[in-house]
Amino acid sequence: MENNLAETAFFVPDGDTFQLRWFTPTIEVDLCGHATLASAHVIFNHLDYRGSEITFHSPRSGILKVRKNGDLLTLDFPTDIFKKIELTPEMISAFNHPPLEVYRGKTDYLFIFENEEQIRTMQMDAAKVGHWEVRGIITSAAGEQVDFVSRFFAPQSGILEDSVTGSAHTTLTPYWSQRLGKTELTAMQLSSRQGHLQCKYLGERVEISGKAKTFMTGTLVLD
Repeated sequence: MENNLAETAFFVPDGDTFQLRWFTPTIEVDLCGHATLASAHVIFNHLDYRGSEITFHSPRSGILKVRKNGDLLTLDFPTDIFKKIELTPEMISAFNHPPLEVYRGKTDYLFIFENEEQIRTMQMDAAKVGHWEVRGIITSAAGEQVDFVSRFFAPQSGILEDSVTGSAHTTLTPYWSQRLGKTELTAMQLSSRQGHLQCKYLGERVEISGKAKTFMTGTLVLD
C-alpha cells in the first residue's frame, strides 16, 4: 500500500533459491510476471549474483525460473489452463467495443476483440467488472506490427490498469500460439507506458522475455 504500485514483490534467499510472493495494494496474487522480472533484475545487478539463472519458489505457483541473456531476461512460467465460456449481456456491455469471445483461466477472464485499434481505445466500466470473481480482465486482439496486443484491467484487485502483465501472457501465449499456428510470438501491451514482450509456447510452460531497468533505490522503514 505504501508503494501504491500494481504489484510489489518480496523475496528472501533460501539456500540456492529465493522464496517469492507478490502483493497489489489490496491483495496477494498467485502470479506476477513483471515483479518477478524486476526481482531477478535486482538480484542479478545489485546483489552480486554470479549465475545466469535464478530459481524462485512461490507458495502459490511453484518453481519459477528467470534466465539472463545479456540485458534480456526470460521468465519460465507454468502455462495457464483456460476454457471458452458464454458471453453474457453484462460482459458485452462492460466495454465500449463488443468482444468476440471470452475465456476463463485460472485467475482471469480473457476477452478477444476484432482488432488492435479496439484494444488501443478500450474503455471499461470498472464499477461493472469490479464484482466479477476473477483477479482481472485481459483484453486482446491480433496486432498490426506484432503478433498480438493486449491490455489488463483489475479493479477488483486494486489495479485499474496494469502497465505490463507477464502473468497474463501465460494465457495469451497459448491462445495466440494455437490461433496463429506458431510457438514464438511477439507481443505489446498497450497501456499508457506500453511494454514489449517476446513469448514462446512450450506446452506446459511458457517463456516470456523482456527487459528491466533500475529507476530508484531507497530504504523502507517498517515499525
